Amino acid sequence: MAGMNAADLLSNRARLTPEREALYDVHSGKRYTYKQLNERANRCANLLRTRLGIRKGDRIAIYAQNCLAYIDLLYAALKIGAVLVPLNWRLTVAELIIIVSDAEPTVILVGPDYEDEFEAINRACTVPVVIGLEGAAPTGALAYEDELAQSPADEPPRPVGLDGEDACCILYTSGTTGRPKGALLPHRQILWYVINLPASWGLHELDVSPVFTPLFHAGGLFVYLTPLFYVGGKIVLFRSFDPDLTLEMIEHERCTVIAGVPTIYRMWLESPVFQDVSLEHVHYFSSGGAPLPVPLIEEWRRVKKVILRQGYGLTEVGPNCFSMTNEESLQKMGSIGKPIFHSRVRLVDEEGVDVPAGETGEMIISGPHVCLGYWRNEAATAAAIRDGWFFTGDMARMDGDGFYYIAGRKKEMIISGGENIYPAEVEAVFQNHPAVQEAALIGRPDPRWGEAGVIFVQLRPGQSLTAEALRDWCGRFLARYKIPREIIFVDELPHTPYGKVLKNELRGKYTQP
Repeated sequence: MAGMNAADLLSNRARLTPEREALYDVHSGKRYTYKQLNERANRCANLLRTRLGIRKGDRIAIYAQNCLAYIDLLYAALKIGAVLVPLNWRLTVAELIIIVSDAEPTVILVGPDYEDEFEAINRACTVPVVIGLEGAAPTGALAYEDELAQSPADEPPRPVGLDGEDACCILYTSGTTGRPKGALLPHRQILWYVINLPASWGLHELDVSPVFTPLFHAGGLFVYLTPLFYVGGKIVLFRSFDPDLTLEMIEHERCTVIAGVPTIYRMWLESPVFQDVSLEHVHYFSSGGAPLPVPLIEEWRRVKKVILRQGYGLTEVGPNCFSMTNEESLQKMGSIGKPIFHSRVRLVDEEGVDVPAGETGEMIISGPHVCLGYWRNEAATAAAIRDGWFFTGDMARMDGDGFYYIAGRKKEMIISGGENIYPAEVEAVFQNHPAVQEAALIGRPDPRWGEAGVIFVQLRPGQSLTAEALRDWCGRFLARYKIPREIIFVDELPHTPYGKVLKNELRGKYTQP
């Protein structure tokens, strides 16, 4: 399969079912067939390749809310061998400067919501070509739709030697050392993911799925969007998540498979629309990003009698690496299921030896859906991928029937509202404040967000500071979701003899009921 690439995924679907409706864009109210989507992707590819000189391996970035341009760019990049770099608009300018400097995109598409932020980013690390979306006009920008209309809709020539191991996407994840890492996704990974999902989750051409999670995430781009386009289903695209509107459109468009995170399922329960919508047409809901609490599953079952399946995935190996049937989701509530079709999973101890069923070990994953590693980060790649196995850092156990259960995280990552938060990054910002001597971040259970950050702050002698002042400081350097929900000032933090903060002691003292 090394020679097989993902360049023809949309082209082949458009060839097979050209007039079938592929996408409904809720924001614009427009509907698109597969032929129309493919023509847009071709125009985008020809614009990038011919007009702008983009070649195989060049990076193209997008900084915008969910919109059709993401889909144009993804499939255009696949066709011409370029590498898509979606930017997380929840991050601060300071954080995005680090990412843009690392990725070095040749072209960036900017949405109307982020013109001012982009101008600040571009002053720090200039991107050669800027394109404005939906009327956005950053300094020197081209107008996207105008440029698209002037580009031919013919299939662009594929690069010579385009291979399954060639990169097609860089998705940045927060680093445990405070610097983000760019997961390098190859053509092979996309190709096998769209094969794996229909085979493992039962997707077919009659399925309809809403996408309201951000398209800068692997979840937005790949959970159901690309697999459904592969089998010929339909996507309902939202600009962003609105509890009432999404419920209304799920009913109006008769959606059948729906992905969310636990926070979204809680928000839907609280929506005034929830009681009125019929969800009988939904085959199943799936949840990822954080453990799905069993009480939440039970509440949904009680109110709507629907199926909720818990999923598991990572940017580096794909957002859905496990599956189960609807019946099994009821019998094995709390489980993430069994490994998907073309995948291997092991649970190992600290020495890399497999642990027996029922015991907890680190989950490691192997298969054609594993990424290449991290962009320009050989050390992180070597640490994560060993002998063909990706070490997830997540701890799990397997029962006697082969079903897996997440036990916790080996790393100290916090997942709040489906977003990953790494303590070292947050602690570094706090400790950069001139009044702070040391800080330690832990997570505590939160009924709405899954987990919430609690940071313990030790001030320098003679200093005084308020929690509000510290939050204001953080807001200059961290995305809002990374800012701890609770700040606790302590006289001294507990340490090991080697100087490491005893976070378990903090958890036991401050976060237990």
